[in-house]
Amino acid sequence: MKKFILLTLFFLFTFHVFTYAQVALRRQGTATQLTINGKPMLILGGELSNSAATSVADIDEVMPRMHKMGLNTVLVPAYWDLMEPEEGKFDFTLIDKVITDARQNDLKVIFLWFGAWKNSMSCYAPLWFKQNTQKNPRAMTKSGKPLEIASAFSENVFEADNHAFKNLMQHIAGIDKGFNTVIMIQVENEIGMLEDARDHSDAADKAFNTPVPQQLMTFLQKNEKQLHPQMKAKFHNVKGGTWQRVFGDDIYTDEIFMAWNYAKYVERLAKAARSIYHIPLYVNAAMNSRGRKPGEYPSAGPLAHLKDIWHCGAPSIDFLAPDIYDTGFEGWTKQYALPDNPLFIPESRCCNNSGVRALYAFGEHDAVGFSAFAIDQTDSVTTSYLTRSYKMLAELSPILTSKQGKGQTYGLLFDNNNKERVINDGDVSLTCRHYFTLPWDVRAKDGSAWPEGGGIIVKINKNEYLIAGSGIVVEFKTITEKQQEEKKTLGEDGFIDAGNKMQQNNTSKTFKGQRIGIGYVDQVHIDENGKSLYVRRDNGDQDHQGRHARISVDDYKILHVTLYKY
Repeated sequence: MKKFILLTLFFLFTFHVFTYAQVALRRQGTATQLTINGKPMLILGGELSNSAATSVADIDEVMPRMHKMGLNTVLVPAYWDLMEPEEGKFDFTLIDKVITDARQNDLKVIFLWFGAWKNSMSCYAPLWFKQNTQKNPRAMTKSGKPLEIASAFSENVFEADNHAFKNLMQHIAGIDKGFNTVIMIQVENEIGMLEDARDHSDAADKAFNTPVPQQLMTFLQKNEKQLHPQMKAKFHNVKGGTWQRVFGDDIYTDEIFMAWNYAKYVERLAKAARSIYHIPLYVNAAMNSRGRKPGEYPSAGPLAHLKDIWHCGAPSIDFLAPDIYDTGFEGWTKQYALPDNPLFIPESRCCNNSGVRALYAFGEHDAVGFSAFAIDQTDSVTTSYLTRSYKMLAELSPILTSKQGKGQTYGLLFDNNNKERVINDGDVSLTCRHYFTLPWDVRAKDGSAWPEGGGIIVKINKNEYLIAGSGIVVEFKTITEKQQEEKKTLGEDGFIDAGNKMQQNNTSKTFKGQRIGIGYVDQVHIDENGKSLYVRRDNGDQDHQGRHARISVDDYKILHVTLYKY
């Protein structure tokens, strides 16, 4: 009997270890890093358009192009309707093809589970599932209208979705264990309710009229001081009761209720998946932008103001990820780059600004990764900006991953309205501006919208920095020099503009303290060990006779700057 028990434990332990991929998340300082076989990796990604992997021919065509664009990771839908066209009969041909072609093209894969919900709707559920509405009921509006949205309150819906998802995880574990081609899984896609803030089916209404679960009450009470401001304002009855009693009677309470039930549904999927193959999992959110209300945007998804609900309800999910298509990229990233939520951007509008936005995300927020959407359908001129950015990030990767979480990297992102950022690093002040704040390019003053400029600043050593980006200018001063700086307007020749007098803050006082000079500004490449390889020296006109380091708009460079004091 003793031998049997020991043998059983051995097999259980072996199986447990066997189900772990060599892909994991780890903390370094304040940052979370994705690691493969213990080595950190920055996800330089692109997400395929929704129908780009629906045939073997599609996959054969698209994967080599993704490699040529400089991606190291491709985000690919896993379609429930194509994977289980008949109930209980699975076809993993497309999954296998994606993994095989990715390996051949030196790419990693993140699969997006298009299961019960895709962009709120159940459009990727198999026909046999959708047709049987008695078994697999729909969410309902308040008026009783059925929606093309499977109800999260149906156990049958969950069981069908979960059965397919578990089979997918088992298949991936079986063919990719040891290869680590698949590095992450997205659970569902932009989950959320449309038309109404919550499901009004009979089952949903019954749940809505029951007390708020004690698990959630305890979490909110324990973390009340750290709650999102909107959640803190809604959580006004800490004694418990129904959803309306605790949170009030409005559509935002409906949204909180729905978020809890979506989160609990996803948690069950995630726990089942983890029991089969332990790999990072995330959920993505369609943003609540442009003044829309719950139901006008996908209500109850993993949105920033609902993060507390999602973190409590779905603790097996590693991070909530924003899909950023609207303006205000900086603001969206700040909502998700939080101590309890590493920043991963699975979808961002693929545009001319994608390259500098990626640089900003990694530099400012220690991002796990960045991905542009529909990269396979975007023209080569537009994708070239991201390609050049990814080339620099690939070079910088050994340095960035060693610096993440240590407060030694900064992100820059500028446009017409946000033109300047001052960074104080010890006794060094770095004034960073959009390149078009200089008068030397006709595009700076022609009245058109400026392309975004941005990049990364990495502190290498005292008085030594790497600057990587496009469309930026960086000046260096001591703090005391900055406090005494002269304000001046430059003309197109770089000298004081005619008719403008220098105005010194303290004209009656003698200059005190030290100044900073630029020893040199070198264009460099970075080798795989993080060593700078000299390309050329930017001197004379290129650094404005030692006044600043700069990278022109539409140019992408890495500069190595060494300073001295006098």
